[in-house]
Amino acid sequence: MKPRQLAEAEGRRAEDRAALVLRLKGWRILDKRVRTPAGEVDLIARRSGIVAFIEVKWRADARALGDAVDEARLARVAAAAESLAHRYLKPGDDMRIDVMLVAPKRWPRHMENVWLG
Repeated sequence: MKPRQLAEAEGRRAEDRAALVLRLKGWRILDKRVRTPAGEVDLIARRSGIVAFIEVKWRADARALGDAVDEARLARVAAAAESLAHRYLKPGDDMRIDVMLVAPKRWPRHMENVWLG
């Protein structure tokens, strides 16, 4: 497999792990890998009147996860979430942008409500 294909496969496995952890925390996964002209949302999940648009980042080295998500990436996810909100939110729902950081041999870290822009 080429490096890009390997990275893509690792990213999909990370998204599956993140979705499993969210389900264990009581979230219902509404969708995966939703693309818009504004950007892509890796996971969309619902729990208790909240719809979270989630960016999943995988790194082979957990120490590199701190630099995995920057403001520009979050702005793209937020723009994509805004364009998708009408599909997933019900009246009275709140929405937010979350991040799941995934590395080998570690429990995925769920960072809630990371975008306040």
